Amino acid sequence: MTTPVTYQRHDDIGVIVIDNPPVNALGQAVRQGLVEAIAQGNEDPEARVLVLVTRGRTFIAGADIREFGKPPQAPILPDVIRHLEASAKPIVAVLHGTALGGGLEVALGCQLRVALPGTRVGLPEVKLGLLPGAGGTQRLPRLAGIAAALDLITSGRFAAADEALELGIVDALADTNDPLEAGLAAARDVLAGKHSPRVTGELPPPAADPVAIERYRARLEREVPELYSPFRCIEAIAASSEGSLAEGLRRERELFASCMDSPQRAGLIHAFFAARAPHKVPHAGEIPALTHLALIGEHLLFERLSGKAEGAGIQLSDAIIENSQACLVAPEANVECSAHCLRIAMLSPTDAGELDSIDADLALVVAEQGGMAELVTLRADAGQQQAAANALKALRQAVVVSRQGSVLATLTKAAQNDVANPHAAMEAASLMLAESGWAYRNSDIDLLAIESLDYPRHLGGPHRQAGQSPGGEA
Repeated sequence: MTTPVTYQRHDDIGVIVIDNPPVNALGQAVRQGLVEAIAQGNEDPEARVLVLVTRGRTFIAGADIREFGKPPQAPILPDVIRHLEASAKPIVAVLHGTALGGGLEVALGCQLRVALPGTRVGLPEVKLGLLPGAGGTQRLPRLAGIAAALDLITSGRFAAADEALELGIVDALADTNDPLEAGLAAARDVLAGKHSPRVTGELPPPAADPVAIERYRARLEREVPELYSPFRCIEAIAASSEGSLAEGLRRERELFASCMDSPQRAGLIHAFFAARAPHKVPHAGEIPALTHLALIGEHLLFERLSGKAEGAGIQLSDAIIENSQACLVAPEANVECSAHCLRIAMLSPTDAGELDSIDADLALVVAEQGGMAELVTLRADAGQQQAAANALKALRQAVVVSRQGSVLATLTKAAQNDVANPHAAMEAASLMLAESGWAYRNSDIDLLAIESLDYPRHLGGPHRQAGQSPGGEA
């Protein structure tokens, strides 16, 4: 069995390589491999400096989602980062693609950070109802200050490489796209005295910034008062200036545990998993996307699709031509599709309540405010529906696939019929939808409600919420 972490030496530079496709997630084998490789590098008498690189299209993009909801396995990430910081030899982390969540926390535990062109960094745990639990709320403020940490951590947004350099999150920008080349060059600069490695956790605590703390707390109370984890993020960041690193880490873990116990965390993670592959038709197999589409009539969506066509390698036309594989027909358009074309009727949720009378192979139901669309199969088989869904995804249109009837139309109607309590109405409708079999997955019901009808994401969706209620489904 191959290990996802290996150690090798280039002259007097030890190189730790993570190779855990597709995104080098921090699963148990990676964590264990890192601890062992750090020890190997420190025990190598010919290595004077160490470099941490990853293979593939990205640095470490975060935790391994396969471990979500399971008991933690040693070594846990905070312990791994303690090994990084305790290294007797400086470790240069080379970031490329994205360094997110635990991936950025690993980089913060190294003594020098170099970013390749196009790199983005972030601590997006708040979007899953959590906070960075492996030192991110303590080490980031020591590098970038309280205000910058509040901005990045409470929003979960990503920072580009140049912003990360300006904030002090990374120490240098590389002029190559090769992580190993960049790492070896940075290591040689360390040996030549051109870079001064430093242990992030040994930096002085950041200056207290009560004005920024109160400003961000007021913003959150104004914008998202119902959310739990953003306010815990503020508490953890504030603790970074109040004592030692050990004390701050202890407070961070306490607040992380409280977020883990929050029902919002469970709801947000449910929504995260629901969004992984809602365009997949069960048992359709690997189907290539349609590559020639005709857009008939006028629709706001058409302009958005046209802007993405070249990058997706999809040819769009405003009339049906010989090689058209499908025609998307706007509501007001009156045209016959060729026999060789799939006819996809564009409908609003209001007009998609009764699909039996629609003369089309598929219906694309698009909410007025945009967001997630629903692709309902009427006459098309699974392969045809999948090919159309793949084309929409390639055109950057988020889509959920369903069958026979429109989930989005049913949820919309329920909400409109009970404007005083639309969420409860959607929850009741979601149970009936689950029984109807229109949704391939019950989580698709939740996703459509969240993305297109403003159902609160932290509740996980109407079907999940209905299942949590007394008398609801488990």
